[in-house]
Amino acid sequence: MNQTALEIKPEMTMGEILNNYPSAKRALFQKYHIGGCSSCGFSMEESLQEVFVNHRRDKEVLNAIQHIYDSAEVDKQMQINVKELNDKLQAGEKIELVDVREDWEIEIASLPNSQIITQKLAYEILNKWDKSTTIVFICHHGIRSLEAASYFKGHGLPNVKSLTAGIDAWALEIDSTMKRY
Repeated sequence: MNQTALEIKPEMTMGEILNNYPSAKRALFQKYHIGGCSSCGFSMEESLQEVFVNHRRDKEVLNAIQHIYDSAEVDKQMQINVKELNDKLQAGEKIELVDVREDWEIEIASLPNSQIITQKLAYEILNKWDKSTTIVFICHHGIRSLEAASYFKGHGLPNVKSLTAGIDAWALEIDSTMKRY
C-alpha cells in the first residue's frame, strides 16, 4: 500500500484510487454495492465520478470519498508491522498467527507456530475461539491478510491484525535467512 495519503478527486481513475487506497473496493461495495460483482463492477480506467454516474449515485461521490478515507483509517488501525509483531512474540504475548497464503507459498517460507487457514479453522475461529483472542493474519505482502482481518473483525473479533507488508517484510527486516519469493 502506498504510504503517502493521496487526495482523492472525483476525476481520478479507479486504478489510481485502488493503488493508493486498497480498501476502497471493499468500502464501496459494503456501503454502495459498487464493485463486487459483474452487475455492479467497474473498470480501472473509469473515474470515480463515472462509476457513480453509471450506478445512478452521482450525488453521493463526495460522501464516497470520505467513506474511502474512513475505511483506510480503519484498515490502518488493523495492521501491525513486523517489528511490533516480533517484539510482542519475543515478549511472550499470546498471539495466534493465521496464514492465509496458498500451500506452495507456505512451503517456501512461514512463521513458526502459524496455522494455515482452512474452512475448518475459519469455523473454529468464528464459533469456538474466545472473541478476545489476538489474531495476526499473514500473507505475502499484506493485502490478502488485510482482507481476512477485515472479514473476521466484521464477524465480531475485535483483536485481529494484518501483518503489514506480509512475510516478505518479515524476511527483509526480521529473519534474513527466510526465503523470499
